[in-house]
Amino acid sequence: MANRRKSRRSGAGRPTLLSEEVEARILAASRTGIAVELAAEAAGISSATYHRWMARGRAEVALRDDGQEPDHDEDPYVALFERVRTARAMAAARAMANVRRVADGGITTKITTRKFRDPETGQIVEEVTEDRTAPDWRADAWYLERQHRNHYGKDAALAIEITGLSSVEPAQEERVDLSALADRLNQSLFAVQYPDPPELEDGSVVDAEVVES
Repeated sequence: MANRRKSRRSGAGRPTLLSEEVEARILAASRTGIAVELAAEAAGISSATYHRWMARGRAEVALRDDGQEPDHDEDPYVALFERVRTARAMAAARAMANVRRVADGGITTKITTRKFRDPETGQIVEEVTEDRTAPDWRADAWYLERQHRNHYGKDAALAIEITGLSSVEPAQEERVDLSALADRLNQSLFAVQYPDPPELEDGSVVDAEVVES
């Protein structure tokens, strides 16, 4: 439960330093996902001032959620807190979507268009090919290491239960070298042989007269 409101601050209206321009700069920087200290610097205020404003907004939101009467003198801080929180959450979601795209692969890196004359029909045929990225397991590893640190962090430990027919031993904890595991996985992935792309059908590019590329 939030603390009971002690007293109201005197003076209504938007604070002098927290102008609309300063708030707009804070929000613009927050949407990029940069560190809060840099967002404050971009807005021309100190990090201490930024944290103080956010703390006031957070405290007022907690009091209102606790059922206390709103202190409208705190409205500017509440608005800043909620808008910054949303902006930073959207930046995180956008960054994570990019990580997922890299992990899944299939990002188009090059589009090539060729025009050639079909030797049988004499018509000009257009062929479009796309180069796409392969899936990258390292993006998944980055995600797991940061979002599930207890299980996949660099210092994670796996509890392995060792049992035998003749004796029962207590569970033991084994430290896992994730870097070495990642290197082995990387070598295994690069050792995979992918099939060559399918050849074009007869009468296409093989015997074609290229008129434009």
